[in-house]
Amino acid sequence: MDLKEAIKNRHSVRQYSDKKIEGEIEKDLHAEIENCSEESGLNIQLCLNEEKAFSNGIFAKISLFKNVKNYIVISGKKSDDLDEKIGYYGERIVLKATQLGLNTCWTASGYKKSKLGVEIGDKEKIFLIIIGYGINNGNSRKTKAIDKLGNVNNDSPHWFINGLKAVQFAPTARNQQRFKFILDGNSVEAKALFGFHTEIDLGIAKYHFEIGADSKEWVWKT
Repeated sequence: MDLKEAIKNRHSVRQYSDKKIEGEIEKDLHAEIENCSEESGLNIQLCLNEEKAFSNGIFAKISLFKNVKNYIVISGKKSDDLDEKIGYYGERIVLKATQLGLNTCWTASGYKKSKLGVEIGDKEKIFLIIIGYGINNGNSRKTKAIDKLGNVNNDSPHWFINGLKAVQFAPTARNQQRFKFILDGNSVEAKALFGFHTEIDLGIAKYHFEIGADSKEWVWKT
């Protein structure tokens, strides 16, 4: 499965089986986490076979989480681009996990921070990705039309259209997809709009756009 297929096949999953993450799959997952940590400067940790963080919590029940024993904690010290980096590199790990046959779910709640089985630095912001073998593959979610996600017109290049089609599959908080991709010549500006966790959502969407556009004809606007 290539990354474009992973984008289409991946859905949020909240309920998991007892099957363990191990062997080559665990090794490949660790390798991607290490690469993302090194590139981003984020503190990314994988916690396997740990039941306490998501057990018996009222928020876990409200979120419909069941049998969550594996998760990834992404953390970092506050900065202007922290949330976007969490989204971008977290989604990179999510899609790698999808390629490995695993299921995932982004979450900002449903767990007890004091029970997390990882080391968190002082004053670091955290975000979690649940990971494992789901009891199903999840369901498709609502998405916006591409002309609501970018300034599309009849002259828009194919790579821009393809990038926005990949953005349609980007998971976002409450399925809000509150971001905009603006094409200006051969440069693309990605903006987060007002909403809940929109900077993290923007990082996720930017990674999807890069995969979908798959071209050397454009650059991010700086």
